[in-house]
Amino acid sequence: MQVYLPVIGALGLVLMLFGLVMGFPLAVSFALDDGATAAYDLALFATFACGLVMWAAGRGTRRDLHVSDGFLLVASTWLAVPVFGALPLMFYLPGLSFTDAYFEAASGLTTTGATVLSGLDALPVSINLWRTFMHWIGGMGVIVLMVAVLPLLGIGGREMFKAEAPGPMKESRLTPRIAETAKGLWMVYALLTLACGVALWGVGMPPWEAVIHAFSIMGLGGFSSRDASLGGFGSLSIELVTMLFALLAGINYATHYLALMRRSAQAYANDPELRWFFGVLLFTVVFLTAYLFGVGAYTELPTALRHVAFHAISLATSLGLAAYDYAAWPMFAQVWILFLGSFAACSGSTGGGIKMMRAIILYKQVYREIARALHPNAVLPLRLGRQPVSDNVLHAVLAFGFMYMVSIVSLTLLLAASGLDLLTAFSGVVACLNNTGPGLAEVGPAGNYQGLSDFQTWVLSFAMILGCLEIFTLLVVLTPTFWRR
Repeated sequence: MQVYLPVIGALGLVLMLFGLVMGFPLAVSFALDDGATAAYDLALFATFACGLVMWAAGRGTRRDLHVSDGFLLVASTWLAVPVFGALPLMFYLPGLSFTDAYFEAASGLTTTGATVLSGLDALPVSINLWRTFMHWIGGMGVIVLMVAVLPLLGIGGREMFKAEAPGPMKESRLTPRIAETAKGLWMVYALLTLACGVALWGVGMPPWEAVIHAFSIMGLGGFSSRDASLGGFGSLSIELVTMLFALLAGINYATHYLALMRRSAQAYANDPELRWFFGVLLFTVVFLTAYLFGVGAYTELPTALRHVAFHAISLATSLGLAAYDYAAWPMFAQVWILFLGSFAACSGSTGGGIKMMRAIILYKQVYREIARALHPNAVLPLRLGRQPVSDNVLHAVLAFGFMYMVSIVSLTLLLAASGLDLLTAFSGVVACLNNTGPGLAEVGPAGNYQGLSDFQTWVLSFAMILGCLEIFTLLVVLTPTFWRR
């Protein structure tokens, strides 16, 4: 037990800071007198008290975290924090079970956007604010935020950052100091969120709902303050603003940071993912618009273009907000946009899935193997832009792709064995593992995850966290080898 005290202490500090974060919706609830203040009082006290006890337990063993400590802390944080994120929901909605509350909080923090709640329009502003604020916190990663603070308290953050940072090339850094990197990314994140909120307000969204949806959009989460999601506003201007900022959130934040620091757009031109990112989206929008118009799903081409463009961007970036029930589309179109969330978002963004960088590497490796079959003696280096891809990165990407498919198949079979129909099971797993939110059939855009059994809900909660941590960070901790000290 002694060897784990540094991790317990660090986790306690994370929980204490997370408890303080609840002060934001608490202040909003108090200012608006929306009836949820007592729920936040209890949740904040419980979270801070538990964190304080854990921090005190590990206080006497302060040391820098090793590689294994970093994996354990990241995994335990993402498993434990939803427990406390669920408290305001449980205290305000006494009929909400712990299973459903944990699912809702995990969905918020992993930026999945799958919900078990209905009657969102009638919820207090602070409750909807808390749901999407968890998106915003989880969007860049609780751990990335903490590495800017923990070194100041004598707990190093480098190993946590390596375990948490998205993308296959985690060793690349923007600044020499890890804390400076985290602060730089959060600065860009905060500026874009502010701009998104102001833009939504400027096109007619009520002020508090603009704040709520800005957190949701920039975190690429998908929670809304309305049961009808963005369809409840019926505004083309709001949809256009949402699409713009979803695209920005789907781009690597390191690219945004470099462009801002250098006052130049050259960083975007040098990003090898962007041409693929926009190319895939453009092809999808043009093809599906023509397809849906051709099969008679729409009688007006502009309407088809509007709905296809919005939902292609929303699901490709793993945002998951809906402006229209696309379950009315032919199944081919529904499955197409569902799979966009599997790979389209750029690495280093707040999006889910395997990320575009991995998809490019996998595509180029397949192409290289085909070329080798034709020309066995050819030397065919694999490059991403101008940067050569090392064998270590390639092997990691191949292993990740294999485990990604194994996870989808295994979890789908598990849900199907529990009695869920195959389409709902498969689409639910894909949507939760990719942190997209809406699936198909029972968990489609017009429904939610409320009708699932407790077992099915826990399986999908695990899928969300597994996807958020990009599979290996969590699986490493679950292997027997990890615990052999």
